[in-house]
Amino acid sequence: MRKTVLAALGIVLMVAGCGAIRESRLNPFNWFGRAEPRETVATAAPQDERLLVAQVVSLSVDPYSTGAIVRARGIPPSQGWWDAELVARPLDENGVLVFDFRVFPPITNTPEGTPRSREITVAAALSNVKLDQVREIVVQGATNALSSRR
Repeated sequence: MRKTVLAALGIVLMVAGCGAIRESRLNPFNWFGRAEPRETVATAAPQDERLLVAQVVSLSVDPYSTGAIVRARGIPPSQGWWDAELVARPLDENGVLVFDFRVFPPITNTPEGTPRSREITVAAALSNVKLDQVREIVVQGATNALSSRR
């Protein structure tokens, strides 16, 4: 009886200790916080012919076993925009990794439609090796940018 009670007490204490790990930096789900508004970074002459999406509306950084997935949602001015991609810039000295949310405009005139019908979602995968140097991830469009920090 005594061994059973001690074993049960040990298991309860061990499970209770997991609550401290939930909020710690050891938990990979805490590596990056929520997206926050940020000023856009000055753009040099792009080598990519695609335009920046009009507005970035959401950003999330989701960990997985070998790195993280950066997922962003943007809204262009009308329907029909295509070939969207997060184009990474070189990592700066402060550990800020900036992605330009680039997309091609429609070939013909298209209706504006509702914001929901114009949403475009893109993602980029980052390895743990690349993430070791990153302190902040920024995704920028033409009018705004969102960031997520460690």
